[in-house]
Amino acid sequence: MRCARNFLPLLVLVMLVSSLRMDFASCQTKAAQEQQGKFKRLILKDGSYEPISQFTIQGDRVRYFSTERNSWEELPYSLIDWAATERYAGQTKQEASERMNEALEAAAKERSEEEARTPMAAPGIRLPSPNGVFLLDVYQSEPVLNSLAQNGADLNKNTGSNILRGIVNPVAGPKQTVELKGLHARIQSHTLQPAIFFSVDPNDPSTGYNSAAAKDHLRIVSCDVKKGNRVVVAYDIAIYGKVKQRAQYVEARIEPLSDYWVKVTPSSPLKPGEYALVELDDKGSMNQFVWDFGVNPAAPPNPAAVVADPEKSEPVLIQKPRKKANP
Repeated sequence: MRCARNFLPLLVLVMLVSSLRMDFASCQTKAAQEQQGKFKRLILKDGSYEPISQFTIQGDRVRYFSTERNSWEELPYSLIDWAATERYAGQTKQEASERMNEALEAAAKERSEEEARTPMAAPGIRLPSPNGVFLLDVYQSEPVLNSLAQNGADLNKNTGSNILRGIVNPVAGPKQTVELKGLHARIQSHTLQPAIFFSVDPNDPSTGYNSAAAKDHLRIVSCDVKKGNRVVVAYDIAIYGKVKQRAQYVEARIEPLSDYWVKVTPSSPLKPGEYALVELDDKGSMNQFVWDFGVNPAAPPNPAAVVADPEKSEPVLIQKPRKKANP
């Protein structure tokens, strides 16, 4: 019985040591699993290294998956330079963080640029890539976007652009007018206070101004109806050559949306009638090619109007793919 009593404490001690070893190994393995996400290389004390994807510590051995040989392998724990491995892991993490920050900054810049190029005109309606002039209407309580075509005396030679190439050169005679054919513009606004979006190319010097300076170059003009045409502007020409320009300008708010777009909005509701958006050069002379529109709440719907699309409310760069309908 004495032998049995002496053996019992020894057995308890052995079990306690075994338990401590298991706990220590478990802690090592857990710590290794927490660290393995950042270790991509085990650096050995002889200066060489093993490229890895993950590892575990099992007693005095380190079990790792070699990315070079695509297999599980083992090394003695004592052969690994853990300080160097930690430094490499920290450096790699920092470099990865820097690359991530650079990628995020580049993505944010690209997104900001895309937002500037295609801003929201109304909920669910984005302006297209900068090109042209658009009128935001409200038809049957829903916002719709209409493209305004450039109109003028020589439209076929200057279509769709917004550059100052059509400045009137007065000819002999005391009076001259710039008139648009027909009684009504192709696009009719059903709301009395439409918004007009005018594109500006900041990289094109021929435009003559940028979005910030557009307030000095854009105007809304109320047109007079005369002999079946719409008169935009009239010129009084003195015999000594001085020209006086007369037009019925409408007070409007002109504000830049971005480097690429300008928004023009009448300051107060417009009366039903015919209007035009016109350009002025630095001296105040009007471009004879204009963007005409009418205001008529009772007009039929405009052709090819763009209606709201909820998916376009998201930035262009993060729009989600549409779900396919079940067959």
